[in-house]
Amino acid sequence: MADLSINFNGIKSPNPFWLASAPPSNSGYQVQKAFEAGWGGAVWKTVGAPVMNVCNRYGTIDYKGRKIIGLNNVELISDRPLEVNLKEMAETKRNFPNHAVIASVMVESQKEAWQEIIKRIEQTGVDGFELNFGCPHGMSERGMGSAMGQVPEYTCMVTEWVMEVATKPVIVKLTPNVTDIVHPARAAVKAKASAISLINTINSIMGVDLDTFEIKPNVGGKGGHGGYAGPAVKPIALHLLSSVASDQEVRKSGIPISGMGGIETWQDAVEFMLLGSTSVQVCTAVMHFGFRIVEDLIDGLSNWMDERGFKQCTDFIGKSLPRISSFGDFDLGFQSVARIDHSKCIQCNLCFIACNDTAHQCIDLKDMKLTNEVAERLWPIVREEDCVGCALCSSVCPVDDCIGMVEIDTGRPHITWNQLIKEKPEVLAWDKMVEYREKNHIHIH
Repeated sequence: MADLSINFNGIKSPNPFWLASAPPSNSGYQVQKAFEAGWGGAVWKTVGAPVMNVCNRYGTIDYKGRKIIGLNNVELISDRPLEVNLKEMAETKRNFPNHAVIASVMVESQKEAWQEIIKRIEQTGVDGFELNFGCPHGMSERGMGSAMGQVPEYTCMVTEWVMEVATKPVIVKLTPNVTDIVHPARAAVKAKASAISLINTINSIMGVDLDTFEIKPNVGGKGGHGGYAGPAVKPIALHLLSSVASDQEVRKSGIPISGMGGIETWQDAVEFMLLGSTSVQVCTAVMHFGFRIVEDLIDGLSNWMDERGFKQCTDFIGKSLPRISSFGDFDLGFQSVARIDHSKCIQCNLCFIACNDTAHQCIDLKDMKLTNEVAERLWPIVREEDCVGCALCSSVCPVDDCIGMVEIDTGRPHITWNQLIKEKPEVLAWDKMVEYREKNHIHIH
């Protein structure tokens, strides 16, 4: 059996699956119930400045019968008294000494306020802190949350305040609502943070009711931007995670990353870990399906590791990062074409429509003469000599493995764009580019 335990820069847990700071980690009852179910750690729902929450707090996007593809919330940090939260943190850590209990913190931008609350929380025995520099709504309007995370100088300043007094690891939680997330990540490194976590929720408006014209979610007839989460944000989270994990300054510091954003299955978790996450945090999936999903997460990760011979999580964390590249370093000589397995084809013609209307017009509808009779439906046939390998047809096909993208050898030179413009700068002219593509059999559409 693979060893799923992790050491997150001094924060130890039996597995990498943590509850994110959110409604599922709002109380000692919930966190302890999660630990009993199998979760390795929990980041407590953010404590700090006093708040009053509103109704309704959540809005969702459902798609073709699938509930909560995306979840928008306008919920603020914990509205429970700080003393109650501290008491329950201490109780939870006593009852589960081998699980990770991390306190998420957010107060006004004053050194004394940050240092005072850190000192108070440390007395509970928690394993570490997560500084919430990511909340995009409600708190940001008060100069907290993403208002600090969007300014690297503020991120650095507040982190340094905390590092002066904290004796436990400090995680800086980054906001995705920035032009380049690498800059606040570097600010956290500069301030000697123990770790980084990302992403927090994304600014969004969930929708508009076409009958009442009200914003969703509706708070007494009004609405506004909230934080977007759920499976729909996973590709964005993976991109931002890889950007931070690949950055030389972050890599040189050696600090670990806790990743979150749309994780629902063990496969999602593994993707995050392959791109640099040591721990993974989950929220929306728990709100949708409950704490017991951790059983599938643990079993799936364990079986996957066993199948591939990984003994511990560190054997594969970040293993896909070397494959992250810029467009300029892609191989211009690589060519694939679409091939249709007609034994699986249901003749829906979606591939033909997609290719003909929106791609490169290289699929024809023809009678394949499978019998002596005239076919009732025509078959999609790929003209491989005109296929540019965009893969749209395989994406729209409703039948698994019916359309595959197959690599072919065209004889064209294997060269990247960066190499091309360095060795043959004349191709930057349009006429020379056309000449180069024609000479090397690169299709022009």
